[in-house]
Amino acid sequence: METLQLNIEKNQFVGLLQKLSISDKLEMYSILKKSLLCDRMENLLNTIDADELSMEDITETLEEVRLERYNKSKQHV
Repeated sequence: METLQLNIEKNQFVGLLQKLSISDKLEMYSILKKSLLCDRMENLLNTIDADELSMEDITETLEEVRLERYNKSKQHV
């Protein structure tokens, strides 16, 4: 894989994002969402005594909660 390094200002980056198609914006959103989730979970693990918790345990619990919320939202429609 070829690597490319760009040095651009934040406002230039935002401008480039605004020019993307909807599908490309959604792809970027998905990538950022995954990245933020990992960062937030890492921060959470650092703030609590999580010696007995694994990332797999946390992910499983999160998925269960998401499914439960999704099912509840479907009942209200």
